[in-house]
Amino acid sequence: MASFTQLSFHIVFGTKYRRPWIRENNEERLYEYIGGIIRSQNGSLIQIGGIADHIHILARLSPTIAVSDAIRAIKSGSSKWLHELDPAYERFEWQKGYGAFTVSYSEVNSVREYIRNQKSHHQARSFYDEYLQLLRKHDLEFRREWIFEDEHHGLCQ
Repeated sequence: MASFTQLSFHIVFGTKYRRPWIRENNEERLYEYIGGIIRSQNGSLIQIGGIADHIHILARLSPTIAVSDAIRAIKSGSSKWLHELDPAYERFEWQKGYGAFTVSYSEVNSVREYIRNQKSHHQARSFYDEYLQLLRKHDLEFRREWIFEDEHHGLCQ
């Protein structure tokens, strides 16, 4: 019997200390590069978007690769690429953690649209508030002080 999977994930992570590193002039190239990393792992990018301090990825990932390994490859590969792209990115880093949420096939289009509208969405809501909402929506237990790192005090609220 053959195996069939349809494993879609909504992945969210930010820049270290939520600094506005993702510049509009390099945004599309960064997104294309991330798409290439996902394809190299036998996955497919459905939608990607964000603003200067974080990104959202909607992707189908290979069932043979752990989600954590896929995200590690995306973050490390894209970080290395940015460092090589421009000396201004020499100190660029992604935050340590991430959010990864399964998406049922029937919800893929709504999540795709949500990601497409990130720029307008964040005119009214911060990344912090958005991230808390995602954690609550997926019924995840968390402590606010563990969500993001603060540059001067470690983990923060």
